[in-house]
Amino acid sequence: MRRIALALAVALALCAPASAAERNVTVKGVAAPGPAKYDRVFVQQVGPRRAGRVLVLVPGFLGGAGGIAPVARDIVKRVPGLQVWIVDRRENAFEDTSGFERRDPAEAQDYYLDRFAYRSVSDESVPYVGRWGLRVALGDLRKVILRARAGGRRQVILGGHSLGASTTVAYAAWDFGGRPGHRDIDGMVLIDGGLLGTFSDADRKRARETLEEIERGRVFDDLLGLGIPEIAGIFSEVAALWAYERPDEPSVLQQYPALPASFRAPVPVTNEAQLGYGFDADTSPSGLELIRIRAGRLADSGDPRGWEDGELTPIRRFAKAFSAERPNATQWYFSKRLRLDVDAMSPLRRTPATRLLGLRPFHARTIDVPLYAYQTDLTGGRVARGATRLAKLSDIPRERIVRDPNASHLDPTVAAPARNRFLKTVVPFLRRLRSR
Repeated sequence: MRRIALALAVALALCAPASAAERNVTVKGVAAPGPAKYDRVFVQQVGPRRAGRVLVLVPGFLGGAGGIAPVARDIVKRVPGLQVWIVDRRENAFEDTSGFERRDPAEAQDYYLDRFAYRSVSDESVPYVGRWGLRVALGDLRKVILRARAGGRRQVILGGHSLGASTTVAYAAWDFGGRPGHRDIDGMVLIDGGLLGTFSDADRKRARETLEEIERGRVFDDLLGLGIPEIAGIFSEVAALWAYERPDEPSVLQQYPALPASFRAPVPVTNEAQLGYGFDADTSPSGLELIRIRAGRLADSGDPRGWEDGELTPIRRFAKAFSAERPNATQWYFSKRLRLDVDAMSPLRRTPATRLLGLRPFHARTIDVPLYAYQTDLTGGRVARGATRLAKLSDIPRERIVRDPNASHLDPTVAAPARNRFLKTVVPFLRRLRSR
């Protein structure tokens, strides 16, 4: 008996890593304008392969799968029989991430920020991206959802962070050739995002103006307004790589000439402390609320000064997530048309803007799947109000709306499990969720 027990224990130990393994797979998307090689999306699968349930998560504006991976790992540890699939949009194929492969921050900074040696993708070289709007994004997402349904899996839940949450609601209300999107899913998980007034609306006037910009060749969103749309993602990853690989050394980026003064710590700091200063909600520059966390503060002393954790997201956990590759935590190139379409879907009904853009919000009133929504300090209550409006508008049988004003926008995806209120509240929701 002892031999049998020992053999069984060894077998279980050997099987455990495989069952919890992560895989990165490519899923064929819908046919869209541009070369056929871009008709694909990328999915990070976290959790047991034989899970009977799948939670599909969509990153937000300029967000990548690597930024959601930390909380995905936390979820699958707490919800038996669940796998999480995180979807990277087709634009990720444009990224030249070769400079990060060796995980040497000095090499990466030289390749991307000093010599600009990487392969950049200009707006003018990919005019077809101007037609990669919500119809293409939801078509790609549906390919992922149907693949998640295959193999006898009994349940697929759709969710997302920020604009990914808005995409989730748009999918549920979308008309796929006469079939409502909500029939493909068993629940929705909205992480600090949504529609019905959660973020900006887009009326016909804004739609026409943005379409004119796209026609003039400006197909990518440019967060920092520098004419280099990818620089925000590149800079974030370089800074995180310095902080993760050489945390206690004097900050290199603090001395970088092109770094705006608003990002610089006021005293000499370490690489880790510079990352914390640039992203923490108390010190990050105004206008960058979408990339904030609550991490801690600069140390009171030291030369250079280090960083002291003490809030929701340990800075080393954040640095690990944002320095990761395959997948990374950001999306360098984001379609301006997709952002426009998502904003135009906000009323969840036919409007002059949705008609102009060819959007299909036909099934909002018949959405009949359970809803979970989580709100941080970002929107001043609009996430919760949008989720409440959605529940009243539709046939949603059950909703759970969590308000967490003590968290910033990125905290629910990277916060320490013991301090992550999103994790603590979404796990019971997922455990109780039944298949339809």
